[in-house]
Amino acid sequence: MSQVLPELRYARSHEWARVEDDGTVTVGISDHAQEALGDVVFVELPDEGAELAAGDEAGVVESVKAASDIYAPVAGTVIATNGELEDAPETINSDPYNDGWFFRLQPKDVAEVESLLLDHEGYQAHCAEDD
Repeated sequence: MSQVLPELRYARSHEWARVEDDGTVTVGISDHAQEALGDVVFVELPDEGAELAAGDEAGVVESVKAASDIYAPVAGTVIATNGELEDAPETINSDPYNDGWFFRLQPKDVAEVESLLLDHEGYQAHCAEDD
């Protein structure tokens, strides 16, 4: 069973979102998603300063099996990307919830994190439906 952290919120498209102490939102893909993809070999991240609406394509993650789009779980401005993933995309497989984060947003409305995304129990149920 994939690890699902209770302190995060999850999109049905398998991105996770963590509201940081400063109100920014860190985004990555879930353990379930990285397991389904297999060995990650490349990541394309959004440009810093990009304005994204909730559900916008924000990048691409490629594995030995497939390529998958990354979507913005909430609306906001990209304020940082994880440049470490360019040289070590496999970090997504080994640590999807910490060192394997993709980008940070300054959200237009931090309340979207609660209203648009699933809690850990809802996400677990969603993943069970997929299996």
